[in-house]
This record gives sequence, C-alpha cells and structure tokens, in this order.
Amino acid sequence: MDTATHVVMGFAIGGLATLDPVVAQTAVNTQSVLVAAIIGSQIPDIDTFLKLRNNAVYIRNHRGITHSIPAVLIWSIVVAAFVYFFFPETNWLHLWIWSLIAVLMHVFVDIFNAYGTQALRPFSSKWVALGMINTFDPYIFGLHVAGIFAWLLGANPGYTFLVVYGIIFLYYVLRFVMQQMVKSAVLKTIPDAERIIIASTMYFNQWRIAVTAKDYFYVGRAYRRSITIFDKFKRIPVPDTPVIKAALQDKNVSAFLSFSPVYRWEIKEYDDYTEVRFIDLRYRSNGHYPFVAIVKLDENLEMITSYTGWVYSEEKLRKKLHVVTD
Repeated sequence: MDTATHVVMGFAIGGLATLDPVVAQTAVNTQSVLVAAIIGSQIPDIDTFLKLRNNAVYIRNHRGITHSIPAVLIWSIVVAAFVYFFFPETNWLHLWIWSLIAVLMHVFVDIFNAYGTQALRPFSSKWVALGMINTFDPYIFGLHVAGIFAWLLGANPGYTFLVVYGIIFLYYVLRFVMQQMVKSAVLKTIPDAERIIIASTMYFNQWRIAVTAKDYFYVGRAYRRSITIFDKFKRIPVPDTPVIKAALQDKNVSAFLSFSPVYRWEIKEYDDYTEVRFIDLRYRSNGHYPFVAIVKLDENLEMITSYTGWVYSEEKLRKKLHVVTD
C-alpha cells in the first residue's frame, strides 16, 4: 500500500491494541504501543531509500528482503527495542507483540496489490502479487480515517477499529469475488489463456488485465464482466543471439527481468548502435507502457547506456538515457 495508508493503519493498530488489557492498563503502555505501531507499520518500506542509488537496485530489492519472514521478526524487535528506550517503564512483551502485528500487517496488505512482495523469502524468491487491491484504495483509506476521527471524538478506539477491520475483511472478500468474475470473463474472451494478470485500479469496477496466451499477449481493461482488449502482440520468445546475450548482462535489464512476469521485447538497429528494449505489459496507461528496460550497445556489443524504470513519454526516456550517458 501507499505510505499514507500505512500511516493510518499504524494508528488503527495502536487503537486496536487498547483491547489488550495489559496495554490499556497504563498510559505508558498505551502510548508506547501506539508509537511502536506507527513505526512498525512503516519500517519495511525503509528500502525506499535504495532509489537514491539507482532504479536497478531499487526495483530488484524494494519489497524484497525487507518484507521477508526473517525481516518481519527483526523489524519487530528493532522497533520494540527503539521504543522501549524512550518508554522503559512499558511492558516489553506486549510492546513487542504489537510491534510484530504492525510489521506483519504492513507486509500482509502489500501482498494484495499488483506490485507485491517477496514475503515468502527465504523459502521462495517468488513475487507474491494478488492484484486485488490498488496501491491506494480510497475505501480502505477512508475507513481508517473515519475510525481515527471517531477516536478523536471520543469513541472507544479498540471497538471502533475492530468494526473497521471487520468491514475491511468483507471488502477484501468482495474484491476477491470480483476478481474471479473478471477472470472467468477473460477466459471466455481468450479461451487459450495460459496466464492472466488482473490488477485493480483506482476505480471500483475497473481492472487492468495482461494475458499470456499460446501465441499472443493481450492487454486490456475489464469493467465489471465486460472485457476490452486494447493491444495484441505476437508472442515471440527472446532469441538466443549475441545482441540479446550482451543486453542481458546489463544490471538494468537484469533488474527488470527479475521483477516483470509478462513483457515483450524489441531490437532496433541504427547506424552506430543497437537498441534493445524490454516492455512490461502490466501497466498500460493512455496507450503507453511506462515500465521499461532499455540498453544501447555499440558495434562491438559494449554497453553505451541503459535505463530501467517508469517513463511516460519517449522524450523523457531519451532525456534519461542522455543523463545516464553524461
């Protein structure tokens, strides 16, 4: 989820914690757990700072090891220890338990959007991305904000957020059912579909779809059970050629391929260089595919420049490649 949603979830978990008799017993316990819940709901995304290095490192690692099973345990201990330093009179065990719940909740909800996480590490490095919930869901965010306002107005925070999360649970069930209905509609439209990626959007009844079939890739949108196909690409395996082999050695291309489950490729030859491009088909926006990896190779197949990331116009992509070259 986005940062704002994780923040309000931190407050919600702090409110839920008041149902714990030990937490509610003293003000110091209540305050320390609230602080720990807010920090714990954010800390797995500390890897966002990797973007300061470069996009390749960020794409390969964001929501990776920091969202893994060992990391969840480590983060909960780190958060509890940090907060305990400022609240030494608090109950350590319950501080740690609610820190763990906050971190777990962060990783858990991230599984349900299209970006996903490597939450199964170290048992599997597979990206788990269910695509049921948009990165920012206005209904989930709005319910949390309503709960916080009710708390500020004097409502019992524990029972308030118990109700909020009961509603959200039913909302998740509804989104799962809706997604399965879309999947059934896609299979009727494309009977030979081998892999179907369905991702939610900001709009309740609209979904992005990317389908891998026997001979083609299909990209489109779903509105309720109505499927609209925007693009259809011939499914051509990546060739085992010197140009492709050289491109695959680039760190940006490697990072892209480690993250993208469905993409097409292009090779363009110019007078003094060859350009290899990989295009993720999941994020079509206004007729454009913004998530790409591109590498330029000279006549000797040496890398001139490369880039991976989200770019919403060809002009901006050229500028980024020029900056990298400089």
